[in-house]
Amino acid sequence: MERHAKPLRYRQIHLDFHTSEHIPDVGAHFDPVDFAATLKKANVDSITVFAKCHHGWSYYPTKVGHVHPNLSRPDLLGDMIKALKEADIESPVYMTVQWDERTAREHPDWRVLSATNAFVHESEADRSSAKQLSPAWHTLCLSHAPLRKLILDQAREVATRYDIPGLFFDIVMANDCVCTACIDRMLANGLDPENARDRHQNDEAVLAQFRGETSAALFAEFPHLRVFYNAGHIARSGSERYKDYTHLELESLPTGGWGYNHLPTSARYAATLGLEYMAQTGKFHSSWGEFGGFKHADALEYECAHMAALGSRCLIGDVLHPGGAIDHNTYERIAPAFARIAKLEPFLEGAKQVSEIAILSAEHMHPGPGRHHPSDDGAVQMLLELHRPFDVVDSSARFEDYRLLVLPDDIPVDEALARRLDTYVAGGGKLLASWRSARNGSNGFVLDFGLSVEAESTGFWPSYVEVNDGLDPRIPSSPVVFYDDAPLVRARGAEVLGEIRAPYFNRTYRHFCSHAHAPHDINAQPLGVAASIHDGMGYVAYPIFRLYRAVGQPIYRYIVDAMLSRLMPRAAVSTDLPSSGRVTLTHQPDKQRHVLHLLYGPPQLRGQAMPIDGGATRMMEIIEDIPAIGPISATVRLPRVPTRSYDALSGESFDWTLTADGAVQITVPRMRIHAAVAFETEHSSSND
Repeated sequence: MERHAKPLRYRQIHLDFHTSEHIPDVGAHFDPVDFAATLKKANVDSITVFAKCHHGWSYYPTKVGHVHPNLSRPDLLGDMIKALKEADIESPVYMTVQWDERTAREHPDWRVLSATNAFVHESEADRSSAKQLSPAWHTLCLSHAPLRKLILDQAREVATRYDIPGLFFDIVMANDCVCTACIDRMLANGLDPENARDRHQNDEAVLAQFRGETSAALFAEFPHLRVFYNAGHIARSGSERYKDYTHLELESLPTGGWGYNHLPTSARYAATLGLEYMAQTGKFHSSWGEFGGFKHADALEYECAHMAALGSRCLIGDVLHPGGAIDHNTYERIAPAFARIAKLEPFLEGAKQVSEIAILSAEHMHPGPGRHHPSDDGAVQMLLELHRPFDVVDSSARFEDYRLLVLPDDIPVDEALARRLDTYVAGGGKLLASWRSARNGSNGFVLDFGLSVEAESTGFWPSYVEVNDGLDPRIPSSPVVFYDDAPLVRARGAEVLGEIRAPYFNRTYRHFCSHAHAPHDINAQPLGVAASIHDGMGYVAYPIFRLYRAVGQPIYRYIVDAMLSRLMPRAAVSTDLPSSGRVTLTHQPDKQRHVLHLLYGPPQLRGQAMPIDGGATRMMEIIEDIPAIGPISATVRLPRVPTRSYDALSGESFDWTLTADGAVQITVPRMRIHAAVAFETEHSSSND
């Protein structure tokens, strides 16, 4: 049957409502008129409302599930949908999947048995089996067919009873399960339950079965429906992983532990998958479901502008009080962010990212649970700070679409991938590899980097790098400490850009010097090559990307920048925006328009010990009091000389000049949070 789901809207709320049976008068203070009016005033055009929550309760007259025992309005969900429809606000519906405490109590045989006995919200001192004595979500395993049927039956009930655009299925994720059903399944498929990779493979197969069954049944009956399965992270597993989705929602709470660099990593991968996508932040100071937490309005405005610049629709998470009254203070903070997005929408529709660099994902090459891979994160952080337009790709990507491909730290290359990379370089593409990437075990490199490998380790930790004079004026001529190991590599035709120098010795009880590591040995010869270029391929011997994420030494970034400039001169975008600023360039082919997005809202470390699960703490980065800056200059290389350049929000024209080599140079006199500069090659209305 032909699918015809409507496009996503740009200004969405995700309304959490996970309400214990021990709370009375649920929904008693819900006012449908105030609810819709508050959202409308805040420029909201879509809001995900709730059918069934993590406690296992439903908020409408269900015959499949169980109505909350203290629900004051018999059809709270229906009352919301009706009020929203009258206000022309979309209402996709939320349903929980694996976190369902009522079902977990009723069917303990359906519970996940974690190989590590790890639970979300577990108590630090709880040593009970399956954390029975913790205020934790006791996760359900989707290996059980009756559970899958129960979820599908309730989804059908909701989609039949209400006129809704889509369903959001939450908590559909790998749980490292070793329940009896999962063990039997692993053994039947030749997998080892004692092997973590095999357990993850089984988890993913179970989830794929659930998604496939559910989407096939729903699409056959409701061809208009949008469907998304949330796991808290868009795994970089290839487009086939998302064949049962209509769109993607990129959960990414920067203050909730994700950090401000997670969203661009996720969005620059999502953009390659061919699906519409929206990014999810929260109004919360910390993480999801925080009652009484408020993020500064400047932070919300910056985060939404960043989403838009990354080609994403915008979503802000909120939590409704059990009484049902919408919080006006929350939407007063959201209103400015969504007002900006409403004005920008003509410049966002159909916009594609212009990216000249691709990062071949280390997460894709080393799949497993978790939302961060240090090498991916470090490479993304570097390119963001260097203002280089990029995508994050998996091995199915068309490398030929990019000028340069980054292989961050630990990218194994088999024969098939080696042939593709060889063809790519022969066709003029450039490579930048680091550490173990593009290696052939202990036998050297799979491509001709003009290097040979003599040993897998320098034998020192840390060691030093001394770069060639003139490589980059920001890099000291003195040796720079590198807090990791590297293989010993010799040049066999490569141009050496920097060499590894040894300390006098490693620090031990037998010999140590000063407060930290020993200084470099001024009498010793260089150990080997630290950085080199050969025939369009650059190599750094250290795991420089994960190291940069860990240490944050700007000199590491300068080395990569110098190599990128040599491998790929005439960058698509350059700007004097500070390194904490963000830059993207998009193209609207139908409007013959490019849009340069400039953002500035650097996070600040404010919280030193935010409590998290298990008694641990973490630091809190927040955004507040964003200053205005300017003038900001930028140079953009466009396919054709523009006929007009102007501010997308105000329509005010910008003067521009052509550089000697044909690039367009403009100056933004002043900006606060975000500026969008439009370049048109033929006149078209800025309001079309």
